[in-house]
Amino acid sequence: MSFLRRFVLHNIGLKLFSLLMAVLLWVGVSQYYQGRGEEVLWETHIDLHSPPQNLEVSSVSSPKAKLWLSGPSRIVDHMGPNSVRVGLDLANAQPGERAYPLSSRNVDVPAGVRIRHIDPEQVQIRLDFRKSRVVEVRPRVVGRLASGLVITSVLADPSRITVAGPARQVDLVDSVLTDPVDATGLLSEHTFTTNVSVSDPMVQVVNPQPVRVTVFVGKSSQRRD
Repeated sequence: MSFLRRFVLHNIGLKLFSLLMAVLLWVGVSQYYQGRGEEVLWETHIDLHSPPQNLEVSSVSSPKAKLWLSGPSRIVDHMGPNSVRVGLDLANAQPGERAYPLSSRNVDVPAGVRIRHIDPEQVQIRLDFRKSRVVEVRPRVVGRLASGLVITSVLADPSRITVAGPARQVDLVDSVLTDPVDATGLLSEHTFTTNVSVSDPMVQVVNPQPVRVTVFVGKSSQRRD
């Protein structure tokens, strides 16, 4: 008991006060390092929402935005690819080109994160009337045949498909190409199943479906019409 009184209970109030202050100091330092500000540069795509049904986006001056963000490390360090979103509402858009401003109102960020700067501050977007068109399917055949053999003809089924998009871009598309089919080693007629693609990303294939490409092979002296 004398040991307890001498070393434990002696000045117990001062000892408890010191312990309390040490705990508060530790909590304060922890909160400081967890909550101290951190700045990051973030790059993300600009989402274009709700364009009118009869209009298509034909060009965008900048498909991505750079954002300078700041916030507590405990938040910034755990942000994932979808934590920051930038969007523009095109519901009331008209045909033609227009500059759309980008501000903090167009950006969704986690609570506690601040937006310090956005680049670009505005985006030029052009919208055209939507148009569809039927175009030719052109097969792409690669590879070498054995000596004395040649490809006499190539047929695509379907031979024509419908594409759609902004009128200006659709008018420039007169055909679409299939993905390459490899005819290496063919000795006779063979049918491949493949897909088509449009070089302009603004133009899409309507109701895409597989395309059957039939390659006809014959001797070099033969030719099919």
